[in-house]
Amino acid sequence: MSKTNILVVEDESIVSKDIQNSLKKLGYNVIGACNNGEEAVEQASEKTPDLVLMDIMLKGEMSGIDAANIIRAQLNIPIIFLTAYADESTLSKAKVTEPYGYILKPFKEIDLHSSIEMAIYKHKKVSEIKKERDFLYSLVENKEGSKDILFVKSNSRLVKVNMKDVYFIEALKDYVVINTELTRYTIHSTMKDIEKKLAPNEFIRVHRSFIVRVDKITAIENHNLVLEKERKSIPIGGSYKDDLLQRLNMV
Repeated sequence: MSKTNILVVEDESIVSKDIQNSLKKLGYNVIGACNNGEEAVEQASEKTPDLVLMDIMLKGEMSGIDAANIIRAQLNIPIIFLTAYADESTLSKAKVTEPYGYILKPFKEIDLHSSIEMAIYKHKKVSEIKKERDFLYSLVENKEGSKDILFVKSNSRLVKVNMKDVYFIEALKDYVVINTELTRYTIHSTMKDIEKKLAPNEFIRVHRSFIVRVDKITAIENHNLVLEKERKSIPIGGSYKDDLLQRLNMV
């Protein structure tokens, strides 16, 4: 297994050497070391380390927080802050950069090791989730313009779902649940995003938490929709009622 490449950004030379020695003893590869924010950004861009150990209070025009902001935005490299300053003001400024941890100086090697391992693991998982989400969204958006199918993640697989088989879609906190006659698929999305990807002549929003397929509607009873082969009652929201009645071609 390849070693984790780490960039050390620390303006105190003795402290920097101490950190580098500790990293090497722990089995990490020190890919570079620098003492200012400008060089930190440059080296991170050139060497693409797996992680940056960044001193918050760097000398010069660019602070460690400023450098971390640029590295995070441009390179998506996880950063752990090194600091002897644990005051609320400093931490408030630092947390905006979404670091993967803080190590207070002076530190112990065990703290350094555990912080790095947790940061690497978390960044890997976050990257995997983002990659899967972006891939799924690209499929759902369907670049060719057809909205007859979508792909959803189910048990670590991407499964094709025919839109004609969908009965209704339900909001569930930060997720939406796509319901077919036999299966339920839960994906991380919002009703607003899903609604944009559905054929407007086939689906209609009937409630803040429900979208239904129009041709699956069989009746309206007491302000609720009845769907084919479905026992679940779908409520009709007051602000959606008029649009629904217009779509149902009533006589």
